[in-house]
Amino acid sequence: MKKFLFAGLLFFASVSFAQITPEIYSWKQNLTGVTGYNGILADVQQVFYSANFSYVKCTGIPSYTIGPWAMNPNTPSNQNWVFKIARFPVPDPTPAAAGNGQIGVLTNGVVLFNSGDAMSYNNQNIWHRVAQYFEAVSFDTSGGHPAPGGVYHYHINMKKLYTPNASEHSPILGYMFDGYPLYGPYAYSNVNGTGGIRRMKSGFVKRNITTRTTLPNGTVLPPNQYGPPVSTQYPLGCFIEDYEVTISGTDLDLHNGRFSVTPEYPNGIYAYFLAVDSLGNPEFPYIIGSTYYGEVVAGNTPPGGHVTITEPVTQYIPATGIENTSEAVEYYLYQNYPNPFNPATQIKFETNKSGWTRLIVYDMSGKEVTTLLNEKLIPGSYAVTFNGNGLSSGIYYYTLFSGKTKQTKKMLLIK
Repeated sequence: MKKFLFAGLLFFASVSFAQITPEIYSWKQNLTGVTGYNGILADVQQVFYSANFSYVKCTGIPSYTIGPWAMNPNTPSNQNWVFKIARFPVPDPTPAAAGNGQIGVLTNGVVLFNSGDAMSYNNQNIWHRVAQYFEAVSFDTSGGHPAPGGVYHYHINMKKLYTPNASEHSPILGYMFDGYPLYGPYAYSNVNGTGGIRRMKSGFVKRNITTRTTLPNGTVLPPNQYGPPVSTQYPLGCFIEDYEVTISGTDLDLHNGRFSVTPEYPNGIYAYFLAVDSLGNPEFPYIIGSTYYGEVVAGNTPPGGHVTITEPVTQYIPATGIENTSEAVEYYLYQNYPNPFNPATQIKFETNKSGWTRLIVYDMSGKEVTTLLNEKLIPGSYAVTFNGNGLSSGIYYYTLFSGKTKQTKKMLLIK
């Protein structure tokens, strides 16, 4: 295996360019031995990928400070997780329940739980308790806490993983176990990437009830299955069944997601979004609805989480750009950002080889629109701005030529 390291730049083997996609590169890998709670190795330790899956090995402990947890006797511990994430997720016509225990994993290897605390009123499994109401006292300043068995996890938005920015599309925060990404609360107003940035509104609203005698689907319960009347002790919203889904004035569906263009997926993808209110406070269903949108990959959910890799894989190491390949590296072309754009966007690339380099933009017919760069470069990282003033809305292609190789990516101009 050949290794390439140039001035701390990020490089990839040319044979793998088409394979390095968000479910591979989005993870926060710990390449320096940083430890977190109780001296445990933090974040993600290794990432591997095949044609159809990425594999994430992690301890479940973040590198930021966690704790303390009031009235919680549990202690976080190394879970030695190995998760299997579908690279090409597909919708499930009969969606699986997002049950108790881990339902997804953040980019730093910490797992996600659903909105409930795994308990119900009178233990009848009918009126399910919302963790944010019944367990919030035990959440630390990041919004997480440990479960029995030492599984540190989140039911709500994770305050130390990232800082929300109302003027930018939120980053990928993790992946649910159906393979679809989880983003923060801010996204493009329109699903095609236009309309500016705004907060995504949950499709869940509190029901207009004062007694808990019916379920959201209209089922009338017998008296022995009633929940407690709405009161100061049991306010509206403290049980999952206190909510129903509406399509009026909302962005997200019953799974708490939508199909839309994102910076990492310019052709669009179904994605989940964190639910917060206008003040940034957690809002039901917080992360995901009661069911997944896509087909869940086996082996991740309880009692799983320790997948055995049984197929040939390539290790992805972002800080050095080393991969298990023997091909020489020349350059790496990034997806332009923003994408879609109007009127300008930035195209970044990196090269580890001196030589003549050209960056050319084409329209859909293959006609050259402009040459952005045509000069001899030294190894380094470069950024070029493309301005679409005077051009029509539509798909354009940009191609980087370097030596005997070239790479092309697609971008979308929307006016």
